[in-house]
Formats: sequence, structure tokens, C-alpha cells
Amino acid sequence: MSVTAAESVLRVEKGHAAPEELAAITAVLLARAAAPQPVPVRQGRDTAGWRRLERTPGFRAPHSWQG
Repeated sequence: MSVTAAESVLRVEKGHAAPEELAAITAVLLARAAAPQPVPVRQGRDTAGWRRLERTPGFRAPHSWQG
């Protein structure tokens, strides 16, 4: 039994699909694969707006008011 290219792409698990049905599902899958992917929208910031942690000195005195 030889397998054609069309048989290796889609397989019907139950029932019998007509060639028109296979063509329709193939068209839907190809259209979905070709559609542009949505760009994720970033929410919020990377750093706090009131304090830049990368600019703070590495050492703070134990009696410092900054915590």
C-alpha cells in the first residue's frame, strides 16, 4: 500500500471524509497559518517610576533612612 502526499498530511480518524471536505479543512488550516500573529501588548513598566534601582549605590549605611 503506497501513501500519497495528500494522505500523509491529513488523516480521518472516524468516518469517511469526501475530497471536498478535506479540501475545505485544508483551506481553513492554511489560511489560519498564513494569518498575521497578534503582537502581545506590554502592560506596565520594567522599573519603578519613583526609584531607579540601577542607579542606587551598592552600599547603604545601617542607620540610613532609605531602608
